Amino acid sequence: MRELEALGPFLEGMLDPALGRYRDDPEACDFLAGNPEVPALPGYVETLQKWAIPKDRSWFAYSMPDRGAQESAARSLGAELGLVVEPDDILLTRGAHGALAMALHLVVDPADEVIFVSPPWFFYEALIVGVGATPVRVRADMEGFDLDLAAIERALSARTRVVLINTPNNPTGRIYPPETLDRLASMLRAHSVAVGRPVYLVSDESYSRVLFDGNTMQTPGRFYDRTMLVHTYSKSSLAPGQRLGFLALPPTMPDRPMIRRGYLAAAFATSNGLPDAIMQYALPDLEHIVLDMKRIELRRDRMLEALREMGYTVHTPEATFYLLPRCPIEDDLEFARRLARDKVIVLAGRACEMPGYFRISLTATDEMVERALPVFERAIRDTTT
Repeated sequence: MRELEALGPFLEGMLDPALGRYRDDPEACDFLAGNPEVPALPGYVETLQKWAIPKDRSWFAYSMPDRGAQESAARSLGAELGLVVEPDDILLTRGAHGALAMALHLVVDPADEVIFVSPPWFFYEALIVGVGATPVRVRADMEGFDLDLAAIERALSARTRVVLINTPNNPTGRIYPPETLDRLASMLRAHSVAVGRPVYLVSDESYSRVLFDGNTMQTPGRFYDRTMLVHTYSKSSLAPGQRLGFLALPPTMPDRPMIRRGYLAAAFATSNGLPDAIMQYALPDLEHIVLDMKRIELRRDRMLEALREMGYTVHTPEATFYLLPRCPIEDDLEFARRLARDKVIVLAGRACEMPGYFRISLTATDEMVERALPVFERAIRDTTT
């Protein structure tokens, strides 16, 4: 299967048996994925319990998207991005994963090409292959992890239907600046006119609320009319197993009515749309349950300072809850295995197309961080002496 081939690096890095062997140890410091290390954020369980109690006989019946959920998401997105969005243009989905699949399903045909930026989220290539399109990989500018606009322009062709970006970016933590997004928008408008067919921009904004240092989220939806915005509540509420997200259409998008109709058809034809009833009802209350970003930021700063003092090279992420240090050896998977033997579990960089790096999730506890720092220090000392 082409999807399995596309997921090869992710499966190799995430499911390596050497990592799994130690991950279940109660003494392990697990930095592998953005999973919670506490049962739930305050108020989260109570919110789900509240909305699980039926208020009428059709509470769990077949239904269209919940209007209250759409209105709440539209209001909060407008306040967050400075972009007015109509409730009808909030297309509810099963998490960001479902929103991404929905976006591609709505506008991409099998003969099309979809450009995506590397390093990517693990599943972009597989999602593109899954709709029968051809993935076209473009590497980011590796100096500062900004978009390489010249490389994107070279990759555009008459078959390009979608350019897929992730901002803030996982794994680099880069927020693409407005000047970059403005230039990208100009490029896509010119190319759409030149080939006589519109190119859509899909912006994965899953980490839009996970921002450091007072940074603000910049959305390409303010610069390019045909942008579809992907959002989720599983990152900001740190509950990745509860799938709730949406695909938002800017008010300037010319073919919004067509996209809306297509969404309803795709929601019934696939499992990507219409999240569970409880999650829809609970959405207005879930809006206010957000990570303690100050605490995450202090954890980031503690690890950055300590790792740099040890000799690791690591840039400062502007957002997300990940660090991306360079490995002191070339083989990132072998280095991850070395750390795992001392019960510190990280993600080998090859899983996110960053060989020679490793990713640390800052959703681990402060106590885990303090236990892990001596392990990181021994590992770099042992491999560089």
